[in-house]
Amino acid sequence: MTRLTVILAGPLTLVQDRGRPGLGFLGMGSAGAMDRAALALANRLVGNHADAAGLEILLGGTSLRADTATWFAVTGAWGSVTIDGEAVDPHRATLLPPGALLTFGPAEHGIRYYLAVRGGIDVPPVLGSRSRDTLAALGPAPLTDGQVIAVGPEPADPVPPVDLVPVTAPPLGPVTLELRPGPRTDWFTDAAWSSLFDSAIDDGGGWRVSPRSDRSGIRLEGPSLERTDARELPSEGMLPGAIQVSPDGAPTILAVDHPVTGGYPVIAVVTDASLDALAQLRPGQPVRFRLATGR
Repeated sequence: MTRLTVILAGPLTLVQDRGRPGLGFLGMGSAGAMDRAALALANRLVGNHADAAGLEILLGGTSLRADTATWFAVTGAWGSVTIDGEAVDPHRATLLPPGALLTFGPAEHGIRYYLAVRGGIDVPPVLGSRSRDTLAALGPAPLTDGQVIAVGPEPADPVPPVDLVPVTAPPLGPVTLELRPGPRTDWFTDAAWSSLFDSAIDDGGGWRVSPRSDRSGIRLEGPSLERTDARELPSEGMLPGAIQVSPDGAPTILAVDHPVTGGYPVIAVVTDASLDALAQLRPGQPVRFRLATGR
């Protein structure tokens, strides 16, 4: 059995898979990788099953060693990834020699790297998933310096013969997210609804990602969204992408570790197709919204 030794864990390195959906009735969110497409691609590149767990590495600063030769792939954020100081091409399967040091430098585009190793990260599942839910403190704890983690058995499928997958870097400029009206749109003024779609950031409008964002929610800085209804709202069920507006008028986009209920009104909901982009938003990055079309 292959084992990985965490030399440096970095700011926050988590075990993540596709999550544990369908447990809201138990008060549990889905958790899982924030950038679902990035983890799925990394698993495909090394021939893993789609349910295999990988590592979600925030910002970089992480180093690991394997005790046997191990295939791996890196997706998501772009930055310096090296083996014993030699640069590694992302988005392809690469063989990590035994004892070699795999190092993730600071993320230059996006903020979350995804590392898949052939066989997947083998930690005990909790409620059917190996994912860490940071809000509920459920699942494997964040990795720490010196920790040793096991890799699962060799998959049945071979490593695909793919030289390189053409993937563009996460943008540094404005990111556009598609919205649909939320269940409490009528609790807000027409001006508040219009403000959601104001992208004139240079003129003091628009939205930027707050440094206070995390896996439970992406808080936005911008104009205050004024309510027409000041009543207290009984707790309602929540889902990823719901844009809650707190009493100070600031919107927060709920992310994968969101609370399953909430008492702030939801003005709009980010479409499922736009959710993965939340994972790579950097503090201060501009965000624009547009109204989704079709069903």
